[in-house]
Amino acid sequence: MSILLPYPMRLALDLAIEAAAHGEVPVGAVVMRGDDVIAAAANRMSGGTDPTAHAEIEAIRVASARIGSQRLEHCDLYVTLEPCAMCAGAISHARLRRLYYGADDPKGGAVAYGPRFFAQPTCHHRPEVYGGIGEIESADLLRGFFAARR
Repeated sequence: MSILLPYPMRLALDLAIEAAAHGEVPVGAVVMRGDDVIAAAANRMSGGTDPTAHAEIEAIRVASARIGSQRLEHCDLYVTLEPCAMCAGAISHARLRRLYYGADDPKGGAVAYGPRFFAQPTCHHRPEVYGGIGEIESADLLRGFFAARR
């Protein structure tokens, strides 16, 4: 079922679908500055030897290189799954303005679940957070991916 979604989340879902086709956990991420796509990436962990190759990290790396700065203060991140602690830390360090994510991740998430990274007093930058954007499609994609592997 395709629900009308903001373009960046639709793009992130399309990247997640491509990732699944390559055997990667289906997560996609897009960095936007205004109406411009600055970076778009999917998980790449299984295809390489980099355990940090989460979609969010990959998109932040590309965006920072493209902008020429480690600070992405005027940028927003769209990702299909609630970020883990590593990715939440990268989002904070990059100073992303807003985080939009699809499905909650009760096991590995660190925004609404787990350590609730942005609520910690040691977190120096807290983006605005909007969860549940494309939640149904994101969750269905992840469930289908893992069901096929069991």
